[in-house]
Amino acid sequence: MVDPRDWAVEPGYHDTSGCWRDAPESTVRAVLDSMGALGEGRSHPDSDPGVLSTVRLDHPLPRVAAGNLRLEDGAEMAVPDGVLPPDLPLGYHHLVPDDTPERPLVASPGRCRQLVGSRWGWAAQLYAARSRASWGIGDLADLRRLTTWGRSLGADITLLNPLHAGPPGPHPQPSPYFPSSRCFANPLYLRVEDVPGAERLGGLDRLAAAGRALNSERRIDRERVWALKSEALERLFAEVGERDGSGIPGGLDAHLAERGGPLERFATFNALAERYGLPWQAWPVELRHPSSPAVAAYAASPEGRRRVRYHAWLQWQIDRQLAGTAPAELIADLAVGVDAGGADTWMWQEAFATGMRVGAPPDDFNRLGQDWGLPPWDPWRLRAAGYEPFVQTVRAALRHAGGLRVDHVMGLFRLYWIPDGADATAGVYVRYPYWDLLNILALEAHRAGAFVAGEDLGTVEDAVRAELAERRVLSYRVLWFEPRRPEEWQPDALGSVTTHDLPTVAGLWSGADLEDQRRLGLDPNEEGSREIVARLEHWGQLGRDAPAEEAVRSAYRLLGRAPCRVLTVTLEDLAVVAERPNMPGTTDQWPNWSLALPAPLEELEGSPMAIALAAEMSAGPRAPEADPAGPQPPEADPAGLSVEAR
Repeated sequence: MVDPRDWAVEPGYHDTSGCWRDAPESTVRAVLDSMGALGEGRSHPDSDPGVLSTVRLDHPLPRVAAGNLRLEDGAEMAVPDGVLPPDLPLGYHHLVPDDTPERPLVASPGRCRQLVGSRWGWAAQLYAARSRASWGIGDLADLRRLTTWGRSLGADITLLNPLHAGPPGPHPQPSPYFPSSRCFANPLYLRVEDVPGAERLGGLDRLAAAGRALNSERRIDRERVWALKSEALERLFAEVGERDGSGIPGGLDAHLAERGGPLERFATFNALAERYGLPWQAWPVELRHPSSPAVAAYAASPEGRRRVRYHAWLQWQIDRQLAGTAPAELIADLAVGVDAGGADTWMWQEAFATGMRVGAPPDDFNRLGQDWGLPPWDPWRLRAAGYEPFVQTVRAALRHAGGLRVDHVMGLFRLYWIPDGADATAGVYVRYPYWDLLNILALEAHRAGAFVAGEDLGTVEDAVRAELAERRVLSYRVLWFEPRRPEEWQPDALGSVTTHDLPTVAGLWSGADLEDQRRLGLDPNEEGSREIVARLEHWGQLGRDAPAEEAVRSAYRLLGRAPCRVLTVTLEDLAVVAERPNMPGTTDQWPNWSLALPAPLEELEGSPMAIALAAEMSAGPRAPEADPAGPQPPEADPAGLSVEAR
């Protein structure tokens, strides 16, 4: 009989009230079956002697099998007695034992970059931050404008929504948290005029005028935006891009060589998706795996080669435009998962669990639980793949960023799996090899010179918060959730007033957000909302009849007192917007991820509110200098699949 815990499947969980909830037997069986634990011929993954392992160079190094170590740069080091050398460099190495198969060995710093002092900046939904030059959606030129404006007011960073790639074709996915790929970016954010050769493109003025006309509508129409941008980009590629890059330093061919196999596969996926639609599971059988001869034949055909190069060219253009923004100022956002029918699940399909979706169990705010519709990684198959999908995902997120926000960071420790056909009340938690995942995260962040913040809101195990703190991953603090005044918050955190899923200050203060929820039939937590308003009223010494503008200033005056290492000002609050960007629990009932700011950046830049909020952030306390040694590391857990065991 299979013990679910041997496969990192939990028998149940403690809910938000502390009560134990047994996992349904049918769910546990479905999860084990998805992992292959119930079938014939699959041994337990721990029996694989060639599986990747990670070590922390800030820990005592473990003993390994005697042999040689082939370093990432090609050099070799002897390990004659199984003792790793004390001068082992950081990187992705291979241990070649004398009498067992070779295995990958990752040497990590163990901890992420320690921020010193404090910084503040914008929290921006880039699509919403339009200038008068935008084509109906905020773009990468607007991002450069945002960072320049922020610098002029004393801001150090800009926290962005995920810029992950959506599906190709005429119907863009509005949610940045439901991407086709987390390894590549969305060409909707390209500024067409900044693509080389655009100045020579006939008819560009007509397309630009049509695009800018879309700015008159508050609701972003991605389909119309992409129709205009796609027409311009297709023509630019035909007239310039197909000849651009051959032998040119820094050109398309160089970019393809740098990004390697993942970019080739992603571009091939997009070309196939244009022809056969989505999801890829409905494609002809011979095209459903990236390594198949039929896929190679298509990519080598004249049509296939041209479309593959087009999609690679789009990614090169995004890379060029992102490189024009100071990378140290950007905090990228890493979504928790991907579309089951998208590029990442095609490229790395062996690492994903089939027939499963990720979500959250019932709680006080979501009594029926949450089903996010995202397929989870199988922890064992992910490890067997040498964590390559995770490495590529983190590396891509940090490519042009000085910081990384990891959405639902608890997912590195455990995720709530829901079998197809079941509702969110019938899920079960599956543990992940967090020891390895955090070591890889720390290594990639170290190489990028970036810090990491983990979105740890909601139900979080104490051991998880302790591990993240020891790893120097910043925690998250949100004014709406905190019972303590901001000046009492911990320094090693990212502090904010609200998030994209929560009410804006104006929406909460005016009652408009509660009214929206009632109108949508969402059964809002009215008592909780009243408590938040009462705290803001009391802490900010506000009269209940104060205007929304005064409530915004008061909320950020409070936030400015927090000693957090990073503080963010939400652009929706700066613009005194009542609607939140995303209304959880809705699909087409609310314009999720589609509401532009009510004024262009040119007007916001000179607004009294921007100057006032910048002054509040700049005048606040500074986070204390950090102890370079930090807390003492815990005992090593090479498997890292049991938080309780640590």
